[in-house]
Amino acid sequence: MKLLIENIQHHRNGIAGAPFHVLIFRDPDEGRMLGVVFEQEYHVAVFNLDKLALGNIAFGVNSWRGDRYEPFLRLAIDGWAKREE
Repeated sequence: MKLLIENIQHHRNGIAGAPFHVLIFRDPDEGRMLGVVFEQEYHVAVFNLDKLALGNIAFGVNSWRGDRYEPFLRLAIDGWAKREE
């Protein structure tokens, strides 16, 4: 899968929440996407940014298989984290 990563940020999610990374990336087939990746494996959410901008968060309309994107997003996060150190 060929994804173009535009931005990666880490959110600590307050003092008691589960931390996560947020990524903005481009999928050549689906457009600009937003990925939310939690530390725990298989905890990934992916949305189309254009649909989010319209307020569309409906399941089946703006829901994408996190398991399909997870390996590529985690690899991008690992590379980003190494550059941040």
